[in-house]
Amino acid sequence: MKPITKIFSCLLMMLVGIGVNSAMGATVSSMVGGTPAVGALVANGVAIVAGSFIPANVLPAGVLTEIWTGELIKAFRTAPEQLGWYDRIRSYDQYVENDVIHFTEIGGDPKVLVNNSTYPLNITKLEDADKPVSLDKFDTEATPVTDDELHAVSYDKMASVQERHREAIKESVRQKAIHAIAPDAHSAGKTIVVRTSGEKDTASLRKRLSVADLIGLKAAFDAMGTPATDRVLVLCSEHVNDLLHTDQKFREAYNINQTEGKIARLYGFDIYEYNGTPYYTSAGNKKAFGSSVGNTDRQASVAFHVPSMMKANGSVQMYYSEAKNDPLYHRNLVNFRKWGICLPLKGDKTRAAIVSTVETA
Repeated sequence: MKPITKIFSCLLMMLVGIGVNSAMGATVSSMVGGTPAVGALVANGVAIVAGSFIPANVLPAGVLTEIWTGELIKAFRTAPEQLGWYDRIRSYDQYVENDVIHFTEIGGDPKVLVNNSTYPLNITKLEDADKPVSLDKFDTEATPVTDDELHAVSYDKMASVQERHREAIKESVRQKAIHAIAPDAHSAGKTIVVRTSGEKDTASLRKRLSVADLIGLKAAFDAMGTPATDRVLVLCSEHVNDLLHTDQKFREAYNINQTEGKIARLYGFDIYEYNGTPYYTSAGNKKAFGSSVGNTDRQASVAFHVPSMMKANGSVQMYYSEAKNDPLYHRNLVNFRKWGICLPLKGDKTRAAIVSTVETA
């Protein structure tokens, strides 16, 4: 290659690299609510520090990996629209160490003496203990992106892949959270499973959710002594539709609040809608997370006392292999891992589920 041609080629590659870095930085920044210009500058700044610009057909290995991972972590700590119920749960991120959260298990209470006249008093030591809990691990399956694709497409393929992995993990985290919050089954005085009692839906052979069922849920919480404030009810889509058919107050409130996802405050509950709630068997037992759904299983709505729940985010890791290391397929492979957990801090007298009654005839 002649010197002038070589210089021109290098300049062209550098300009292409600047363009790709700017596009990726702007895209990632925009996805998390940042300014495109700032994202472009940051991406190119990291590229300069790393000592190289990225040509259009190469996965940004040592450059934007850190930016993507950082923006992914930031996105998980940002309140998601329409998921206000999750955002209200207190975060314990600051207590996470190496993707393990440490709780203190209280060892007991001191004995109380009434009108004591015997001295010296006995000494009773209260032994507290550390109770470590490992966070759940969420992995996405690897996505292949070939060099041929990167040459052919007219959009930022890698940024699109990153966004889809992020959204898939976020959805799985939310579904796992509401599943963990929901009670396993009805337990008198501890956890509640309410069965619907409305008119039968001829298509699904289930009884619809009624206002009377919501009032019954309130009464059950009251009877258990659950605090009256900060009660949240997360309705599945079926139950939302039931109330839209029958309750005028609910129908008038629906879709008014578009920022927090909260439908209304009715019957002592802040009511939200989320279609990732768990399923229960016809006997009223919660199905295992990720298990298959049978014909008589029904999706539940979930109620809980907000201060009695917790959530925590751990580390996020991006994994990739470059196409230049794949002589057979010339493909880049990308996937992500996130650690996090959501659990009841106090399981008794703080949780409930509403499950549709199924009639087979």
